Amino acid sequence: MWSVVRELFWLALTGSFHYFVWARLVRDTNVGVRWRRVITGVMIAMWLLVPVTTWSRLWWPAFGHVVGWITLPWLAFIGLALVALLVLEVPRQVANRASGLTRREFLARVTGGTAAVVAGGSVGAGVISARGEHEIVDVEVTLAKLPRALDGFSIVQLSDLHTGLTIDRAFVQRVVDHANRLSPDLIALTGDLVDGPVADLRDDIAPLAGLRAKHGVFAITGNHEYYAGADAWIAEITRLGARYLRNERVTIAPGLELAGVDDYSADRWKGHGEDIARATAGRDPNAALVLLAHQPRQVKRAAKHGVDLQLSGHTHGGQIWPWHYIVKIQQSGLLAGRYDHEGTQLYVTRGCGYWGPPVRLLAPLEITRIILRAA
Repeated sequence: MWSVVRELFWLALTGSFHYFVWARLVRDTNVGVRWRRVITGVMIAMWLLVPVTTWSRLWWPAFGHVVGWITLPWLAFIGLALVALLVLEVPRQVANRASGLTRREFLARVTGGTAAVVAGGSVGAGVISARGEHEIVDVEVTLAKLPRALDGFSIVQLSDLHTGLTIDRAFVQRVVDHANRLSPDLIALTGDLVDGPVADLRDDIAPLAGLRAKHGVFAITGNHEYYAGADAWIAEITRLGARYLRNERVTIAPGLELAGVDDYSADRWKGHGEDIARATAGRDPNAALVLLAHQPRQVKRAAKHGVDLQLSGHTHGGQIWPWHYIVKIQQSGLLAGRYDHEGTQLYVTRGCGYWGPPVRLLAPLEITRIILRAA
């Protein structure tokens, strides 16, 4: 029932976005009747095709892979055109009050054309960024309890790969190759690796079996694993060589412990749910503790259990500016980069994939190498 309500909400929301953009670009510009009908029909079709594309990953993945390259960039275009039009709305309204009908049509065409060009150019740049090279981000973190012998211990963090509609095996292989070239001591997969069922994406995600690290590959769940069938994905990615930390802790080396918890929203699914108390129970108080938690806001509870460092993803760094403000609010201001919450250090990666539109605007792809330093 919840999933149906959520889908209907997003259909209504994107419909309102489409209507506003249509009103400003088509209705107010008074284009000819023929063009008005054509553009209106195209916009309605694209609006309806967006949810069809996302749903198709469950019943016709091949269709989703193809059509997604059209509908998802279109969705990004509508979102960016909406922002540009809203920015131009105030001067447009002021000018309209001082002008006649012909002048109003001219202003509508100028502002509409400007918005379309800005949105189209931004989508193009965003596609190049989303499908381009990953930025390797080195982050040095000093932990007071880390033994000198472990100074320089490296963790490569891969998050938010979102294998599915437009992210395929070749993209995943590229991420694996980048990670292995860094020769990490440990690899952490911090959730949202997939967007679709195991049966459809098994081959695309298979390159993860090639990940190599001295102390192993560890994983936690993100919210999208639950949408796609978490238990099946945990089993599959475990088969590929990763060890899932389900509210549990392991000793990596004397003086360094690693814990992992289920996603913040996982308690909606039977047998799942975040339990930081359980994950940290019985820890060595003299050892440094690193926690893998998909959503940054989980740091509020992590700090209460004495976690030294939390590694998270989920936000994509906002993915498409300026919509990142919504993500930032939802995650209590924790969007990307380094933070400190009541003594617990937090790093939030922008992620090595993308969700929905193959577009990243002012939030480039990231593969993170965390380098631990002794105090």
